[in-house]
Amino acid sequence: MRLLLINGPNLNLLGTREPSLYGSTTLEAIQLDLSESAKVEGIQMEYFQSNFEGALVERIQQAIGVFDGILINAGAYTHTSIALRDALLGSKIPYVELHLSNIYAREAFRSKSFLADKAVGVISGFGTMSYQLALQGLLAYLRQTSEIS
Repeated sequence: MRLLLINGPNLNLLGTREPSLYGSTTLEAIQLDLSESAKVEGIQMEYFQSNFEGALVERIQQAIGVFDGILINAGAYTHTSIALRDALLGSKIPYVELHLSNIYAREAFRSKSFLADKAVGVISGFGTMSYQLALQGLLAYLRQTSEIS
């Protein structure tokens, strides 16, 4: 099984960007932690981060036929990007939306997600643990659907 983690704008600054809100763990450390979990689960993980919407769309399109699932922290594009939504829907790859902070306890504009209604699930507000929870949720979904098929 192959999974792709996509991180959107400004997530490359994790560890230094607003640590009171996002914590002090770097994106690289989060990915290393996920790699360890993936190894235990016997799955392959790949990682992609970009500050550019078009690059994120292209990476989703390149994932078609290659990956079984996507974990996505689209950052601010969660609340603005119909292009990301369309790419995810067009890919037909199951995905989990995730966020470090509780987007529903922040500014009102952050409570609207263009991705959530078609996601397998949404994880929000658990800091770096959001990535692990999203991984476990997506794995459970993919394993269940493969048993049913």
